[in-house]
Amino acid sequence: MSAQQISVAVLGAGGRMGSEAVKAVEAASDMQLVAALGRGDSLDQVVEAGATHIVDLTVPDSTEANVHFAVENGLHAVVGTTGWDAQRLQRLEQKLTEHAGVAVLIAPNFALGSVLASAFAAKAAQYFESAEIIELHHPNKVDAPSGTAVRTAELMAAARRELHVPPSPDATESQLDGARGAVVEDIHVHSVRLRGLVAHQEVLLGSAGEQLSIRHDSFDRASFMPGVLLGLRTAASRPGLTYGLDGYLDLGL
Repeated sequence: MSAQQISVAVLGAGGRMGSEAVKAVEAASDMQLVAALGRGDSLDQVVEAGATHIVDLTVPDSTEANVHFAVENGLHAVVGTTGWDAQRLQRLEQKLTEHAGVAVLIAPNFALGSVLASAFAAKAAQYFESAEIIELHHPNKVDAPSGTAVRTAELMAAARRELHVPPSPDATESQLDGARGAVVEDIHVHSVRLRGLVAHQEVLLGSAGEQLSIRHDSFDRASFMPGVLLGLRTAASRPGLTYGLDGYLDLGL
């Protein structure tokens, strides 16, 4: 192994995303896969294998402990697992203050096109009266709305607040529960779970006489791997916590 190579351990290697990550790391000339852990495997194997970076693609119940273990052992972490609420993020930031130089990237979505679409949507949302999100995924997805949709809504809401754009107009007075979707910071988010889909999102923006749609489609989980590899290659130069792959991109928006 050359000095320039990154030693990677993949957690959740038996899952749909994890197995793709294993293949991507093995195919990368500047990386070496030193460990691939499944459910029940000891995290000590990561340290014993000499990993410098981990990719966490496990489940919400275990991701926090996995990432804290990585930080405590000086390992950079690239995390795609959902479930990172404000309290978990706060605890992680506190942990990182005790381990200077360690980086953690938590990315709701690793598809570069999706990250760009969310950034474009946030910018465009400043200029339209109405804004809503529809996210569509396979029926085995356990969370709704998706982490990507929540992140997109947060970015859009922040951009709208910056220019003092009021909430989207809505005269609804009666509705069945859930008919108007979930509300994330004044943005309505609608979730579809349908066999045959992988990961898709459409942002709908409207003003009098016009509509703008910004849509991204992932047809295969291989679409997420360039973002995972980008995270692994960049993390060491970005110590501390970064939330969202856009934090590693120079979007110029």
